[in-house]
Amino acid sequence: MQVTSRKFKENAHEAMQDENLRAALGRVKEGFTAKRAEAAADLPEFEDLRDQARDIKDHVLENLDYYLEYFEKKVIEAGGVVHWCSNAKEAKETILKICRDVDAKTVTKGKSMITEEIGLNKFLESEGIEPIETDLGEYIIQLADEPPSHIIGPAVHKTKEQVTELFHEHHQQYGYTEREEDAEKLVGEARAVLRHKYVVADVGITGANFLVAETGSTAIVTNEGNGDLTQSLPKTHIAVASIEKVIPTLEDVSTVMRVLARSATGQEMSVYTTFSTGPKRSDDIDGPENFHVVLLDGGRSEMIGTELQELLRCIRCGACMNHCPVYHAVGGHSYGWVYPGPIGAALNPQMVGIEEARHLPNASSFCGRCEEVCPVRIPIPKILRHWREKAFEQQISPKPERWGIELWGFFAKRPWAYRLMTKVAVRVLGLMGGKNGKIKSLPMNNGWTAVRDLPAPQGATFMEQWKKQEGR
Repeated sequence: MQVTSRKFKENAHEAMQDENLRAALGRVKEGFTAKRAEAAADLPEFEDLRDQARDIKDHVLENLDYYLEYFEKKVIEAGGVVHWCSNAKEAKETILKICRDVDAKTVTKGKSMITEEIGLNKFLESEGIEPIETDLGEYIIQLADEPPSHIIGPAVHKTKEQVTELFHEHHQQYGYTEREEDAEKLVGEARAVLRHKYVVADVGITGANFLVAETGSTAIVTNEGNGDLTQSLPKTHIAVASIEKVIPTLEDVSTVMRVLARSATGQEMSVYTTFSTGPKRSDDIDGPENFHVVLLDGGRSEMIGTELQELLRCIRCGACMNHCPVYHAVGGHSYGWVYPGPIGAALNPQMVGIEEARHLPNASSFCGRCEEVCPVRIPIPKILRHWREKAFEQQISPKPERWGIELWGFFAKRPWAYRLMTKVAVRVLGLMGGKNGKIKSLPMNNGWTAVRDLPAPQGATFMEQWKKQEGR
């Protein structure tokens, strides 16, 4: 996927003019957010489970080498193969070799953010292998030739009318010549088109929500059942996952599962939870003959022991973006890489470089909702501040921005000067507001005043009012 994070401001401006996107994003707030609140309220131990999930992930990260090696040992015992890949190039070439070994022409894919991260689809296409997305959202954006805009709802930015036009354009070759507008019938049409592709696929590629160390199993959760068909019908199953997805035991999986679906979609549990342990046995009726796990580092081991380690607790539920006012305004594509929303703003600077992604840590009002709803309590605002400091230290941010911060720092370190400066500023801004108390235009604040008035300060400064109150 081409990285466009450097153009975040342009992307956001364009997104805010898109009426279809505005209509589609309205559903995020009304749907995911409200359902998550209801699900959390219905489970008295929900906050305790969040603590337990956080502690499990922290324990894994502190013993990551041990659990990864134990997971590999168990996979081998079950008849599978683990491939260790340090970067996207290695992961893609490994997957290609597995496909070539079985002379694969088509592969079906379950939803996987890691394969989005490494750009697997375009790579396979360039090598003459056809990838077919089977998650409905992923299938829609594959037809549209777009990246996902949400971790769990990749096509959440699409309206039903846009999906109608996509299906009408691409499904006529399968005999669907009528423009279908009913949502349920659209789903049925996609299911019918995909059904045959499941059967003829040579390889099935899925992601993994969990890698269970004690059994060597991979686990995926879906609401469509496409993951089951993807990994059980082809002769070869490849699970692609990043290293932090390992988890000690099945009991730990059950704990994290109780906060995953509730935080993601407001469900008590996803409809399908599928565990895969090695290839099929001699007495199994069906299942893959070959089972491979491709483990991607992708810069994650460099985060261990740093200020960024807590990001590796992420279980990809999407709750942070569902509750983010910035995401609601600009959508996922504005962030310019695979991971959108607050988690993307915190993670992408590490994955694609702070020079490319320097705008993202500033795409936050610091309201703190992302941290409030994160099921594993990732302190995203703290990490965003870390990246802002890095951008300042490395002089990546523009000079006027750095000069403004240095000027503010000068006054902040001198309380007497800060009080004098705020006192003068309040008086000047008050005069600029005139009788209406509204400022139409203010230098260096065009981003605000271009679309709304800036309320002028009224009365004394906060510190003057506090001092007066203390004197009572």
